[in-house]
Amino acid sequence: MATREIYGQTFDEDVSSDRTPTCAECGGQVRTNSIETACEDCGLIIDEQPIDHGPDWRNPTDHADSQKRVGPPRTVARHDNGLSTEIGRWRDGNGNQLAGSKRGRLSRMRREHSRGRFGSKAERNLAHGLGEVRRIASALGLSESIRNQACQLFRSAQNEDLLRGRSIEAIAAGSVYSACRCNGIGRTIEEIAALARVNQQRVMNAYKVLNQELGLPTQPIRPSGFVPRLASKLGVSDQVRHRAQRLAEHSETVDKTWVSGHLGSPQRVSTRQVRNVASCSHNGKSPMLQM
Repeated sequence: MATREIYGQTFDEDVSSDRTPTCAECGGQVRTNSIETACEDCGLIIDEQPIDHGPDWRNPTDHADSQKRVGPPRTVARHDNGLSTEIGRWRDGNGNQLAGSKRGRLSRMRREHSRGRFGSKAERNLAHGLGEVRRIASALGLSESIRNQACQLFRSAQNEDLLRGRSIEAIAAGSVYSACRCNGIGRTIEEIAALARVNQQRVMNAYKVLNQELGLPTQPIRPSGFVPRLASKLGVSDQVRHRAQRLAEHSETVDKTWVSGHLGSPQRVSTRQVRNVASCSHNGKSPMLQM
């Protein structure tokens, strides 16, 4: 049986009201939606339906200031968008210790639950790849937005059938590097390859495939992207860091030879900027740079 034969209207559908076909004030047409019943001509609100569409707060503890959501938000970093169910081990929902028989039953339920988590081999590969993306992003200290972009790139690569004949670990590492390149974050391919479970050449090949097949808006690696991390590693002052950042940005706008590599890699250009500024601020004594 069709839905229309059961329900006369959907939840938020604007329909004409049969009980009040015309407005009592001006005689205009009346419309009813999920919030109110109002006249289209004069705007008179005839009836209201106070429905709270905001978050469903609950207070599971005795503290009045503790407001928690009923569940975590959806995320692309999980293969099931973070909507899976986890079975506990030692305690129940009230925090009480479980008996031995119940722990054994939960162990069997947890084993069967882990076996039925993935509906197909593609979903299992997706879970493994997203786990690799989260691991590399966490080791690099990337933000949540960059991590989610890398996870979405891995999902797009799987949807475009780019995993066929390639390593899942390589595509995951290439997705992280692609997200960094698209956002102008100073991360080199060597840093990501050191954390990946494949060699650097396979990571670079995976990045080239993602860039060509998905048409990514990648940006050139700029020297200014390495200055904050380099200054933090050397422990220089904020004044030195800000001045080196301005010099690096100025060199990018004035001299474009860093793009072609005539002045060395962008990492070397940023190193020279920090060294020159630090040497001036330390009376000609340059700090030790280990790159």
